[in-house]
Amino acid sequence: MLLGTQLTLLIGPTVAVPAPPTLTEALQKVQVEHRDQGQSVFEITFQVGRSGPSDLLDFALLSNPLLKAFNRVIIMVTLNAIPRVLMDGMITNMQLSPSNQPGASTLTVTGEDVSVMMDLEEKSVEHPAQDETIIALKLIAGYAQYGLIPMVIPPLMIDPPIPIERIPVQQGTDLSYLREIARRHAYVFYVIPGPAPFTNTAYWGPPVRVGVPQRALSVSLGGETNVDTINFRNNALQPTLVSGQVQDRMTNQSMPVRTFASSRPPLAAFPAWMFNQPNIRRTQFRGSGLNTMQSMSQAQSTTDSSVDAVTAEGEVDVLRYGDLLQARTIVGLRGVGYSYDGFWYVKRVRHLMEKDTYRQSFTITREGLGSTTPAVIP
Repeated sequence: MLLGTQLTLLIGPTVAVPAPPTLTEALQKVQVEHRDQGQSVFEITFQVGRSGPSDLLDFALLSNPLLKAFNRVIIMVTLNAIPRVLMDGMITNMQLSPSNQPGASTLTVTGEDVSVMMDLEEKSVEHPAQDETIIALKLIAGYAQYGLIPMVIPPLMIDPPIPIERIPVQQGTDLSYLREIARRHAYVFYVIPGPAPFTNTAYWGPPVRVGVPQRALSVSLGGETNVDTINFRNNALQPTLVSGQVQDRMTNQSMPVRTFASSRPPLAAFPAWMFNQPNIRRTQFRGSGLNTMQSMSQAQSTTDSSVDAVTAEGEVDVLRYGDLLQARTIVGLRGVGYSYDGFWYVKRVRHLMEKDTYRQSFTITREGLGSTTPAVIP
């Protein structure tokens, strides 16, 4: 690894332990991807070969019990003497790529974060008299053996189900149901590794668009530049407003359902959903069997999840950045110009670690153009 960085790999069937020399010496490349939709994934590439009589039958690493499916893998990076847990997951796939060239054969081990264990068994379960917040806490608590610590944020609109009226029913895995009830409020569910090994934070709540921003991404600023490449896309068709009506199941009256704006904290001075009107996509609300509160919540979640019209993708060198860019939070951007400078939400980060390089590619989003701040944290 680069000067000032150190990679630590723990692996094992029940309790992950430091990888033995047979694995660390064969290690070629490690990739880890964090995102706010879906599971985080990892990919570890080893060099394999046959070097002696013991390897005549097969590649030695293929028979290594540490690389069996559903073994636990913890990947840590120490940068500037600060250890960070990048991944706590399970092996789910192996790919062997033999080569006719000496030393070119590889074994690639891939896997997903520990939330994959929540996605193995489909269930038919009733959750009587429990709203989405209670259900989320209960489902997460069932996986405490994987170090899951729940962080559940109650939605703005809570509609506790009365058993004589309705009973929430889960049809599917725990993971799919957590995501389903999150989507009703434009929420996300994901697992954050760490902060200590063998612990994870299970987050169920809105995308984190407030708080102290990370160190700024700098473009075209001479010696301060830390971004190698960056490209922007502005999709005017992305924002969506909702209008319609619903027959309230409690009063049997037709009630209007309409959204006018996003309820998420703004990151841009000129949100597309506001400044593109009247040329903005509008959809009809067609829900049924709901009361007015539930209908308004679903309509608002449709608008909130659609507002990020501007997206940027780029690549940063960790050595020049001086830190690790983290997904699922906000970051400052400077040096591009007023339209694109300012704060952004980090939607995805991919770590690529090889013997002589450590790079990160990223995807950042926000709802429009223009900076809301005169400066960002360098």
